[in-house]
Amino acid sequence: MTKKPTTLKQKLTYKYRMVILNEDTFEERFSFKLSRLNVYVFGGIFAIILIALTSLLIAFTPLREYVPGYSSTALKKKATDLTYQLDSLENVYQINDTKLSAMISVLRGDENVVDYQIRVDSIIKSNQENSTQNLYASRADSVFRRDIDNQDKFNVNTSQASEISTMLFAPVTGTITNKFNSEENHFAIDIAVKKNTPIKAITDATVIFSEWSVDTGFVIILDHGSNLLSVYKHNSQLFKKQGELVKLGEVIALAGSAGTLSTATHLHFELWYNGYPIDPTNFMDFE
Repeated sequence: MTKKPTTLKQKLTYKYRMVILNEDTFEERFSFKLSRLNVYVFGGIFAIILIALTSLLIAFTPLREYVPGYSSTALKKKATDLTYQLDSLENVYQINDTKLSAMISVLRGDENVVDYQIRVDSIIKSNQENSTQNLYASRADSVFRRDIDNQDKFNVNTSQASEISTMLFAPVTGTITNKFNSEENHFAIDIAVKKNTPIKAITDATVIFSEWSVDTGFVIILDHGSNLLSVYKHNSQLFKKQGELVKLGEVIALAGSAGTLSTATHLHFELWYNGYPIDPTNFMDFE
């Protein structure tokens, strides 16, 4: 008679025989010996393998999306796309806000809204970095201007516009009676011309304002893109409406002396870049 194990070690190492029999004939088919220690070891190894395989399955397959705490790939992609869209919308908002502020300042005639000191070279550098439109005349442009000046004071036409689409041309030619002077808060130039002289677009643009003002008569404002606005005041008549597209050299108004702030026939011309007024004479010839 076999003695029963009494100590823990004996209980763990005590062998048990497992036999598999045929139910009908009781024929032995398979048998093996096991101890409790074998069962615990094999069971522990099996559990570790099962946990490892389950962890790998969850970590590297789409099943992880169903586990709390894990974010889905689609959700991450959507969040990334929304981040880029938000960044783009913020840039568009800043640009539109700058344009709107500049236009409001122009319409109010409040030229004291900015206390600034602008260098023309910094404006040109900024424009070259952020826009394909070049506001500064190149050497070829200067030669072209000189050739035109030798003729009867140029008049821009359609063929010229297609060749020099990156240049800015004066809306009229005449005598500058009041220059751009930031110290005196005169952020424009006044050009004396004959009544009903055609006023032309300085380059391709969209009309963003075309209305009558008591102080400045008929006013038209053009948006040339790249944060560049041009303003034409004291006109006697306007030919373009808000929302219309205009080409370089296209007639947009007729010069006059409309408005309570005007004392003689002239064009009050303003040029705004990035929400700041700049001196138009740095970019075009008027006489």
